[in-house]
Amino acid sequence: MRVFRRVFGITFSAILLISAWYAVFHAQDIRDWWILRGYVPSAEVANIASSTTMTDYGKHLFYVYDPQIETSTSFNQHCTIAEASIVLGCYNGVGIYVYDVTDPRLNGVHEVTAAHEMLHAGYDRLSDSERKSVDAMTSAVFANLQDERIKSVIESYRSRDPSVVPNELHSILGTEVRNLSPELEKYYQKYFTDRLAVVGYSEGYEQVFVDYKNKVAAYDVQLSELKSKIFSMETDLKSRASDLTSEKAQLDALYRAKNYEAYNSMVPGYNSAVSSYNSDLATYKSLIEQYNQIVEKRNALTVDQNSLVQALDSHASSL
Repeated sequence: MRVFRRVFGITFSAILLISAWYAVFHAQDIRDWWILRGYVPSAEVANIASSTTMTDYGKHLFYVYDPQIETSTSFNQHCTIAEASIVLGCYNGVGIYVYDVTDPRLNGVHEVTAAHEMLHAGYDRLSDSERKSVDAMTSAVFANLQDERIKSVIESYRSRDPSVVPNELHSILGTEVRNLSPELEKYYQKYFTDRLAVVGYSEGYEQVFVDYKNKVAAYDVQLSELKSKIFSMETDLKSRASDLTSEKAQLDALYRAKNYEAYNSMVPGYNSAVSSYNSDLATYKSLIEQYNQIVEKRNALTVDQNSLVQALDSHASSL
């Protein structure tokens, strides 16, 4: 009996040690299991996970941080990170929060932001060796990147805190860059079954901004050309108006002097010059009208463009 108790005690102690060892080295897995044991995502969250083609592991990361799509007040309370650019989402190690952008012109923002934050969670869970390998791959891609917008965003992060650049590269390249190295593309397959579906959303709403920018630029070209024409015509018309005034004074003087022969000889040329002047003056006024109409269109487009930016800004929306 004493031997049995001794064996039982040793066995029980071993079980406790093994359990303690497992709990220490698998604390994250245990925590995840506990959180997800009864978790049911909202229809919107589940749809985002599906439309971004998250793998089972990607969904696991996404769901375990209880993603929330929030209006400005709640979002600004959760995402208090001070950044120079507009913040659309955040991951703080406890939760994932996505700003609820409702402007239909910006469809896809929820998806890209959610995928971006999920990748932050994924990066957070990489081992040191995995992170070193991934950082090398993302740095190599960034070194050859031609997209000036993304390069500007990354450099903005670098200027504020260089330590966050690898993490941000991991999320940005994975959701916004179409062409990656084969090695990096293979790596992202652990998170997405079709990563380009996410990139497509990013390209879709980014194109909206590009279109506005191009339209404004086109209006600016037209305005510059019209301004040049108007200035040239204005200078010419002023000179001709002065000449016509002088010529009219000569005609009046000839008429008063009763030098009708000279007067009559000058009238046809004068009338022709006046007719030409009036025609060009009408063209000049038409150009000014065109210019003003384009200015109105450009101003309206700028207002529309600004409303698009405000739709992305949780602080602007809460005013």
